[in-house]
Amino acid sequence: MLIQYKCPSCGADMAFDSDSGTLACDSCGRQENIAEFPNDNIVNEFSEDEAQEYECENCGAVVITDQDTTATSCSFCGSAVVLADRLSGKLAPGKVIPFKISKDEARTAFKKWCKNGRLTPAGFMTADRIKNITGMYIPFWIYDLNTRVKVEARGKKVRTYTRGDYIYTETKHYDVYRDIDLYHTRVPADASAKMNDEIMDKLEPYHYQDLKEFNPPYLAGYLAEKYNYDEKELYPRVETKISPFVRSYVNSTISGYSSVEGRNDQIQNKKLNSTYVLFPVWMVYYDFERQEHTFAMNGQTGKVVGKPPVSKQKAAIWFGGIAASSFVVMKLASFLIGGVLW
Repeated sequence: MLIQYKCPSCGADMAFDSDSGTLACDSCGRQENIAEFPNDNIVNEFSEDEAQEYECENCGAVVITDQDTTATSCSFCGSAVVLADRLSGKLAPGKVIPFKISKDEARTAFKKWCKNGRLTPAGFMTADRIKNITGMYIPFWIYDLNTRVKVEARGKKVRTYTRGDYIYTETKHYDVYRDIDLYHTRVPADASAKMNDEIMDKLEPYHYQDLKEFNPPYLAGYLAEKYNYDEKELYPRVETKISPFVRSYVNSTISGYSSVEGRNDQIQNKKLNSTYVLFPVWMVYYDFERQEHTFAMNGQTGKVVGKPPVSKQKAAIWFGGIAASSFVVMKLASFLIGGVLW
């Protein structure tokens, strides 16, 4: 089913506006509360199968999508459409964080970010070769988990002291036990096969106070993907993701010993809850020196992730300066120790 939201005033297509949090009409400027949008102005077209072609209700052109797309726009008239049959049943998100940063704000923030690179080429820092900026809702699963950790080890404390003419070494041995309950709330993992997991992880954190109950109008005017991996398939990655935090916390509870030996950790994770959510991401495509560079921006916080090109000249000057500084420091240290400067 293809959904379009028609303006009650002029009949033009409406899209979600990140500044006001409403459905907005570019033609006449009217804004509508999402929860109160009149059903009479929602245009639906039903399709029995999950076809890759939909006919745009606005201009009659065929909207081409792949099987993972849940929101898109018409390539001919630009109408924002939501493919509702891909957002129903098990495919329906439970929550969504709406875009807080508009396209113009994303462009401005990206240009500012480009200027902060110490080793990026001067031509890249001008940020005047932005090819496209696309707003996308990326599918995530967020998990609540419980981790139970039991630790057995042997700790040793060694103390050396002097009494009279004798030096004493005192060694004490301890049995170390830990029984720890940890709770993890809303740990995210992206569920899209198209997105790079490392880049999606670096876009965190998202602020969960902005989570809304999912409503299709939030997707109007943006691209959106449905998940490729369900909560069971992603769960091992979430366990791997929390592992460093678990071990860091457990290690912080075992301190004050000269050494710890024979340590045995038993770690058991249990999934308490999982929710399918959509998070906002701006994808920025930048042409530089005949190559396209792709960057991602958190559509809620403005955080930018990506690897800008490196200027060989700037890098040579930068590392040359570090080497020269290190040389001077070593010579000064040599002078202070031996009295010889060169």
